[in-house]
Amino acid sequence: MSKKHPIISVTGSSGAGTTTVKATFDQIFRREGISAVSIEGDAFHRYNRADMKAELESRKAAGDETFSHFSYDANELGELESIFRTYGETGSGRTRHYIHDEKEAERHDTPPGHFTDWKPFADGSDLLFYEGLHGAVKNDEVNLSALADLKIGVVPVINLEWIQKIHRDKASRGYTTEAVTDTILRRMHAYVHCICPQFVETDVNFQRVPVVDTSDPFIARWIPTADESLVVIRFKNPRGIDFPYLTSMIQNSWMSRANSIVIPGGKMDLAMQLIFTPMVQRLVHESKRA
Repeated sequence: MSKKHPIISVTGSSGAGTTTVKATFDQIFRREGISAVSIEGDAFHRYNRADMKAELESRKAAGDETFSHFSYDANELGELESIFRTYGETGSGRTRHYIHDEKEAERHDTPPGHFTDWKPFADGSDLLFYEGLHGAVKNDEVNLSALADLKIGVVPVINLEWIQKIHRDKASRGYTTEAVTDTILRRMHAYVHCICPQFVETDVNFQRVPVVDTSDPFIARWIPTADESLVVIRFKNPRGIDFPYLTSMIQNSWMSRANSIVIPGGKMDLAMQLIFTPMVQRLVHESKRA
């Protein structure tokens, strides 16, 4: 970790809500006058869309039914670690974009399913912000967790996560329920071994829990709304966290453990503003002093 060039890492699986968290941080950065450079986990996929399809078919033919974008070896984690380290040491680095659809293709002048060219970060940034699948990976090859100054995990309970993925992929990508189900099953091994272990490394976790019946996520007609959910917020190290202040500011919230509070689902943005604004201020203040 580097006090001079801090790194914030938001980690969550596909459809968990990490993009919403990025929007909240963008508000904090704008309000506090903080210049942040952002990188996306998709930028560090190892394969473009066509190559990934070919790799999946090759793995399946070899008897591997578990390979997916969640897998370590489907991503350039060494490159991501190098960028984390370089930014922490020098405040510089590079990134690219993975193009998902025609709208992004028009904006970046790159066909869907491909990557843009690598481009250097803008000079003079206050911090680096990562949002993706692997921002807190710690394994035999890389240790991204050690290089990030603030690590945040975002994950819904698994049935809710599946409902969100099924509805998103059917609506935006035209997949059938059966096709999405196959993807979920293929990802389960990597979800257990690559995604879940990161939430032990994170400093703060947000887990959305529906309070309506999600017993069979594969037939659910709609995604539970924020008002039909609670959010459990867990602090790895609760020392210095002003729980009485948080529970007084967030109506109908309460402490469920000595390091956890529960809030109404619709108050997640407010909770993040209250929790992370002083943390971000402290990171930037210390970086300027350094």
